[in-house]
Amino acid sequence: MTLPTLLAASANADAATLFIELGLVFISLALVARLAQRFGLSPIPLFLVVGMAFGPEGPYPVNISEEFIATGAEIGVLLLLFALGLEYTAPELGESLRTSWRAGVLDIVLNFTPGLLFGLILGWDPVIAMLLGGVTYISSSGIISKLLSDLGWLGNRETPAILSILVFEDLVMAAYLPLMTVLLVGASLATGMTSLAIAILTVCIIGAVVVFAGERISNLIETRSHEILLLSVLGMVLLVGGIAQQFEVSAAVGAFLAGIALSHGLSEQVHHLFEPVRDLFAAVFFVFFGLQISPSALPPVMGLALALGVISAVTKMITGMYAARAIGIHIRGQVRAGTMLTIRGEFSIVIAGLGASAAVVEPQLAPLAAAYVLVMAIVGPVALRFLDQILDVVLRSNKKKKDQPAIPYVPPPKSDAQNNQQGSGSVVVQSASED
Repeated sequence: MTLPTLLAASANADAATLFIELGLVFISLALVARLAQRFGLSPIPLFLVVGMAFGPEGPYPVNISEEFIATGAEIGVLLLLFALGLEYTAPELGESLRTSWRAGVLDIVLNFTPGLLFGLILGWDPVIAMLLGGVTYISSSGIISKLLSDLGWLGNRETPAILSILVFEDLVMAAYLPLMTVLLVGASLATGMTSLAIAILTVCIIGAVVVFAGERISNLIETRSHEILLLSVLGMVLLVGGIAQQFEVSAAVGAFLAGIALSHGLSEQVHHLFEPVRDLFAAVFFVFFGLQISPSALPPVMGLALALGVISAVTKMITGMYAARAIGIHIRGQVRAGTMLTIRGEFSIVIAGLGASAAVVEPQLAPLAAAYVLVMAIVGPVALRFLDQILDVVLRSNKKKKDQPAIPYVPPPKSDAQNNQQGSGSVVVQSASED
């Protein structure tokens, strides 16, 4: 057999293996999604478990191209944020940020601090401790946007409060990531400030295009052909996300702004068209996230991760409830918003990954971040599934206590002496305790 024939046979065998492994992964995703649907749960935690099972140290490791899966995962995050942006117009976003900036500042103070203090208490380098602060600060835009869709909460009154916090956090990341990158390599402060200024300018330019040219962009893209519309919008999302990423801004921020740019009428059409594509790539993202988690590295840091999770869950709950209350949402919506924001995910792993290139490497950072994110990404969606039932019981119990009639005061029987005094026309003064 000639060499070209052998190479062709080898390539065919590799392609066959890849297709078989990908087929098994997607069938596994379908099965766990059916299981989650049967019990009324979000499939996201099960997708993470599938990723861990097929990872290098899982019970069923597969030799899938990491670059291929990583690219699909990044597209999944972009489409999740793009779909979230479709739900809101630029004026709605501006109003939401205007009314929620205080909650955004509170979010930084309450949720960056636990990770930073944990790192310092563990004796880490201050810059590495700042990375752990970023891990605990940022909620998962990808997972939360998927949950809002899965739970049918996109139209809820508290959703703008959740969205405003997510956007505020993503904008903070536009400044935080380039600054931390510079600090980790030991570059000068001037270089860091330059990268920060470029990132902020990029966000402002993209935002200005969204506000002033969104309607025109929608008119150019609009067409009756689903094929042309799908290709046009997908190209726009990838292009804007890539430009944002090129200037050290999160590509997710660019994709979110691209969604806002579309007019309301076109957004409904695009949302319906993109839903299956978004769900496919979102599943790839969650599997890829699970593939990065090494099961053997989790037990030694699980205690720290749980402690950090409890503290940061409380601080995120406070943040979400404050943001929802600021726009007039009642207690049920406040608790929903707070619980939704407790979920951490893709950004936290990205931040922890920066530590690998740091001059001072902290071996505990990556496994601690992975264990922490896994706990928060599983507990959060499960808690949301039963949240309304729990709130029904608690609120009904409180209502019964408030509606319970007060016990009327019954004065004690009068003595014969008191009756005689009243009969003689004397005045009896009632004690204060009988009011």
